[in-house]
Amino acid sequence: MPADPRTLGRAASDRSRVGGVAREDGVVTATVTKEELALFDALRADLTSTGYTVPAVEELLGPLAAAALHREEALPALRESARYLYPEARAAAVAKNGNDARIAALVRLFVLGAEVPRRALDAALPTLGAAGADHLGIIHSAGSGPEDPVRASTDLRPYEVSDAAGTVDWWLASDLGELATGKALRTDHVLGVGGASTTLAQVTVRNPVGRVLDVGTGCGIQALHASRHATMVGATDISVRALGYARFNATLAGLGADRITFGKGSMLEPAAGFRFDLVVSNPPFVITPRVPGMPEYEYRDGGRAGDAIVRELVTRVGSVLNPGGIAQLLGNWEVRNGEEWHERVGSWLHDSGLDGWVIQRELQDPAEYAETWIRDGGSTPDRDRDAWNERYTAWLDDFASRDVSAIGFGIVTLRRPLDDRPSLRRLEEQTGTLHQPLGAHIASSLAAHDWLEAHDDDALATAHLTVAGDVTEERYLTPGNPDPSVVLLRQGGGLGRAVQAGTALAGFVGACDGELAVGQIVRALAALLEVPADDVAADVLPSVRGLVRDGLLLTD
Repeated sequence: MPADPRTLGRAASDRSRVGGVAREDGVVTATVTKEELALFDALRADLTSTGYTVPAVEELLGPLAAAALHREEALPALRESARYLYPEARAAAVAKNGNDARIAALVRLFVLGAEVPRRALDAALPTLGAAGADHLGIIHSAGSGPEDPVRASTDLRPYEVSDAAGTVDWWLASDLGELATGKALRTDHVLGVGGASTTLAQVTVRNPVGRVLDVGTGCGIQALHASRHATMVGATDISVRALGYARFNATLAGLGADRITFGKGSMLEPAAGFRFDLVVSNPPFVITPRVPGMPEYEYRDGGRAGDAIVRELVTRVGSVLNPGGIAQLLGNWEVRNGEEWHERVGSWLHDSGLDGWVIQRELQDPAEYAETWIRDGGSTPDRDRDAWNERYTAWLDDFASRDVSAIGFGIVTLRRPLDDRPSLRRLEEQTGTLHQPLGAHIASSLAAHDWLEAHDDDALATAHLTVAGDVTEERYLTPGNPDPSVVLLRQGGGLGRAVQAGTALAGFVGACDGELAVGQIVRALAALLEVPADDVAADVLPSVRGLVRDGLLLTD
């Protein structure tokens, strides 16, 4: 995918640093010189040698402070990290490893937004030093003396990846959040790794592929994940600042333009005319009123009315998919009065011409939804009741204008059929705990669907099936009755499904050890139950197909 590397450089302010984050607008320029690559290499080496990793940070802070930080409460982490950094508090610290003071300095600076003395940063980043960090634009320095205060201009925190290729530590830069700044987010805020981006990374199918497209890349986390199993990755975003951070993070991870290319534009526009084996997107799907005075945050607001941006992505992404290519995205959708949630989303799947599988994870009423996203922008009724009420009213009026009764959130998996004739239409609600990562399960389920499409009941009768290793059987009995009233087949992984099984199906699954073919098991059950084999087949085979599709039974 072509991306003009000068675009970001031209867009950056005069106060930007080449290869670094701008002082005022936060843009990371596109051009990275050989000297600046050396600075990135030094930063990566220092973060590695210091041991600035997720487990090390959690160990340093301890369970109380780490849990509070996950709740966006910084005080316990500030107290704990100060014990390793300042002489007056050091006597109370119990060193966990020799790098505690260095890790504490990085946590206070880049996660908590606190000042640290320049000497502490020099010690934490001994090769790069505060001078190099200042050149990269990731800090503000008030002076060059060892006790002069230094402040972060970006968030920079560790991120650990464990996948089929092994385990790797990355460090991701983004804008400092409200916890660190104490201020409401700017409308062009570039978000770090949040719950939605983590969910998408965990549900993405990770089969080795040639080309991947990350639509709405933000800080670039999905593109980095894709680089682990793709030959080439393209990343697009409408935000110049987001593309700058994404490029910064790719460079810090040691990934150059030969692995990840960047393109500026709305959604699929920069990829027009190109084809990909996988498209991933955490799009700006938040449904926001289009009224004067309503803040529009680039990371979450797509500039469309209602759920149009998700509908457009679902119905148009097939234009950039190779045959057999997969697209996976998160999204919100409106549920109108008098309709079921799957009716609206199902019409999008029909219009897309693709195989489709939608899992609705959450359903909120309009008031809950409005409160969630007003607070996300940093507004609370305690800070400004009038502004809160004005935005709350605008949200409720907007939903009422389209007769919206609820808003769904979920995971969408699409696939371009090899013959352009879709055969998969699946819309389901799963609000329970997911056994992440789910990508391998989704890939297996798609493969199982294809296998079932190629096997009619006659072909199925010759197959040898086995019970998946994570499946258990639960039996519920009434006291005094030797026969169970309910038998459940429960999946330990994947979507954690529980399937109620009748006598015949429970007996069938119990016999699936790979020795007997499906037809042989059906005939044996018929003889045992003293009923015609055709009746047993009619009873159990539809359920058997479902168990194969969902991964409770495995094909030979």
